[in-house]
Amino acid sequence: MKPIVEYTDYRKYMRDFYEERKRLSAFSWKEFSNLAGFSSCSYMKVVCDGKSKLSRVGVERTAQAMGLVGFEVEYFRAMVVFSQAESDEKKKAAFEQMRSIAKYHKVRVLEEDVFDYYDSWRNPTLRELAPLMPGATPGEMAKMCYPYVSAADVQKSLQFLTKAGLLLRSEDGNYTQAESFVTGSTEATRLAIRGAHREMAGLAEKALDLPVAERNFTGVTLGVSEDSYGRIVKELDECRRKIIAIATEDKNINQVYRVNLQLFPLTHKTGEVSHD
Repeated sequence: MKPIVEYTDYRKYMRDFYEERKRLSAFSWKEFSNLAGFSSCSYMKVVCDGKSKLSRVGVERTAQAMGLVGFEVEYFRAMVVFSQAESDEKKKAAFEQMRSIAKYHKVRVLEEDVFDYYDSWRNPTLRELAPLMPGATPGEMAKMCYPYVSAADVQKSLQFLTKAGLLLRSEDGNYTQAESFVTGSTEATRLAIRGAHREMAGLAEKALDLPVAERNFTGVTLGVSEDSYGRIVKELDECRRKIIAIATEDKNINQVYRVNLQLFPLTHKTGEVSHD
């Protein structure tokens, strides 16, 4: 079984623990639940299936049942908070705690590149810009960015991108894009991308001050049903694929743009809000 710090989903860790014990001996969900002090013989399976959550007391009981000690218990606690927290702020704080524990014990959390990549708009921007400027210094790249970014920040992003394998740096100092991309667990990826969307939305607001010839903003407010919402989402997905195809075919790229496709509710569904 993998070390606990290679997990970000506590349910996956619990299930792998169960499967490993079951492979080595006659281990059952009932025994697992009993070890953790739960009266329900199927409680641990219910938790692993995502149908229930672990309470604060349940976390301690489960950690003890799995034989976790020292930093493993601390990591497990943080992992439960990461999976069960409702706000992005709490999730990110828990993930940073997991990273800190893993780093102290010289182990890398597999999804950390996702957070680092989406932590700032500079990373995806420079991944596109650097290959367009062969021989350029970080200071020269910084002058090309909108809004302002320092040469030191550009250097920091370039170092991360090359270390993560997202940019390749040749002996002469030029950059090319690697085909690899940052991936992680579903929950970690969603959390990281939500943060990036918030930051990009802020940049979009600032871009409203640019000349119309350099930016395009359109919008429409309309009523929809669940069925039409699904159809619109499919159309937006297809539009995004076509936009990517157009950019991929372009052989004369000289600028980096961001495209935001946004569809969000402005009201509750009719009938859902009480009029009392």
